[in-house]
Formats: sequence, structure tokens, C-alpha cells
Amino acid sequence: MLRVVFLGTGGALPTVNRNPSSILVNRDGELLLFDCGEGTQQQMMRARTGMMSLSSIFITHFHADHVLGIPGLLQTLSFHGRDAPLTIYGPAWVEQFVKLVSLLGYSRLNFEVKAVPLKAGDTVFREGYAINAIASEHSVPSLAYALVENERPGRFDRRRAEELGVPIGPLFSRLQKGEPVEVNGRLVQPNEVIGPCRKGRKLIYTGDTRPCEAIIRASKNADVLIHDGTLAQEKADWAHESLHSTAKEAAEAAQKAKVKRLILTHISSRYTDDSSVLLEEAKEVFENTCVADDLMEFEVLYGE
Repeated sequence: MLRVVFLGTGGALPTVNRNPSSILVNRDGELLLFDCGEGTQQQMMRARTGMMSLSSIFITHFHADHVLGIPGLLQTLSFHGRDAPLTIYGPAWVEQFVKLVSLLGYSRLNFEVKAVPLKAGDTVFREGYAINAIASEHSVPSLAYALVENERPGRFDRRRAEELGVPIGPLFSRLQKGEPVEVNGRLVQPNEVIGPCRKGRKLIYTGDTRPCEAIIRASKNADVLIHDGTLAQEKADWAHESLHSTAKEAAEAAQKAKVKRLILTHISSRYTDDSSVLLEEAKEVFENTCVADDLMEFEVLYGE
């Protein structure tokens, strides 16, 4: 399972319909937060995502609308009896941020909070996948993130195995694990019955950013690109000045990267009642686009 829940999809100013930025990823039961704007823990409750399996928080940058939900979330986890460590990753200042949270009165948590600074090009390795830190372009030190799963084994050709005389049972399992087996005096190699490795899934979250080549390169053939789509093209000058992206610019990045799906987030409060202009401008460039709403969920499926 690779499930994405949008807990907050708004820009710097929260609205009735949009909380500040926060995205939850559930990968086979492990929870990962990407940004944690104010109100994130309440959104987790509303979405019934659970909290106790949260392993990490990945911060794109330290503007308030991306981090103010962390202190309350930590305290709630502690009240619920969490004792497992929690790691907060982020660009420059993540260590100072975690120290500041402690000074604000959250030093008596039941669990350790670890701060791990990242820079563009760093990789956090996990079992079955990795999180890559990507250079982004914003007004303070910032990162985008790519969740990239390991390759999956190729498909097992049962018919071919039977043709080679391999009996159904434990020898099938050994071949699937990459071990050769002996049948009737002949050694059957795994590559005779197992197809080529298949790609894992790839999910990109840009945080706040101008369109940039580093993100396009990292997004190449991604299953999903979640991109800053703060403004419509009529506000392109303001997007450039504030170091955000327009919906059209995000779509152009998706097209260049040849991603399968584009989702726009960090929507300016000026579009809180009607984001259709953003969707229309993006779809003119990249058809498979949607604008995220708070509590929207979707599953990232395997390609072939």
C-alpha cells in the first residue's frame, strides 16, 4: 500500500476550506509526514489516519505554515504513550528548530525527537524504499522530496517452470528467491523462469518552490508529482517574486518530466472558493492533473 492523504492544501493563509501544508503518506502501515502546518493533528483525526505509527516528519522549509503543527502533534503523541523515537528531517535549521520546540515546554516527552539535517543530494534509506532530498527554489533554504521504492522482482512464469520439470512446491519458492534448483540432473536458473525486475513506485513532493530543473530531473517518469500550484497565470509576476509556481508552470514541469499524474497544492487563499482557473490552466498543458482538497486521499498503484 502507498496511500496519500492531503491534510492541508492551502497557501500561507489558512482558510475555512484549506489548512496549511501537510501531506501524510502511508506505506504498508508506516506513516510519513511531509510538512506539518498548524492543525495537522486534527486533520489526522478527521481522516482517521492514526498517529502512533508515524516514523518521520520531512520538512521542506521552515516557514511557519509548514511547521507550526509539530509542537502540538508531539505533545499529543506523548499523551497517548508513545515511547518510540521520532525523526524530523529538514534543511538548514532543523536542529535549531527541534531545540526551540523543547524550549517551548515540550522537553518532557515520553520519546526522543531526533533532528537530522539534509541537503540536496542526500538520501534516507529505509527497508524497501528511500527518500531523496532534492534542491528546490524558495526564499529560505528548502528541499523537495522523492519517495522512491526499490525494484520489485520480475514475474514468476509458472508455466515455464513446469515445462522445465520443476514440481509445484518448495522449489518454486527457491527460484522466486533467486536460488537455482536442480531438477532431473539439470540446474534450472532463476532467470529462466523469472522476468526482468519491475520498477517500484515514485512519488514527488515539491513543497514551496519555483519550477526548477532539479525537481524535473528527480520527477522523471514518476507516478505522482505533487507540485506547488499557488497561483494562476495572471499572477505569474507575483509567483516569480514570491518564489512560488503557477498552475501552468507546474503542468509544464510535469510534462517535461513525463510523470503519470500531477496534483497541485499550496493553493492561494484567493482561490479558496473556486480553484477551477488553476485546474483549467494546468490541464491545457498536462491533462492528467487535479487540484488537491483537504482530506483528499488516493492510492499510488503499481505500473507494469
